[in-house]
Amino acid sequence: MAKWTPKHEAPEPLEGPVVATITGGTILWFVLFLVQLPFYGWFDDHGHLWWLWTCLAGAGLGLIGIWYVRRRDAAIKRSLTEGAASPVTE
Repeated sequence: MAKWTPKHEAPEPLEGPVVATITGGTILWFVLFLVQLPFYGWFDDHGHLWWLWTCLAGAGLGLIGIWYVRRRDAAIKRSLTEGAASPVTE
C-alpha cells in the first residue's frame, strides 16, 4: 500500500470575522435554551431534557470561545503592529 501524498498545495486558511461568528453562535445557543425553557416539563416527560442542557452548554462554551477568540485577535493585531514598528535587520 502506497503512502498517500497530496498532489497540490493546501489552500490558505480563511480568516473572517471570527469574533462576530462565535458571538452569533453563542447568542443562538442561548436563545434556543430560552425558547425551550417553558417546555421543561414536556422535555422531562419524553426523555428529551438533554436538548435543553445541550443548548445551555453550547452557550457556556460559547462564552469561553468569545474570550479565547478576542484574546487571539488582539494578539494577532499586536504582533502585526510590533512587526511593522520594528524594522527587520539582517
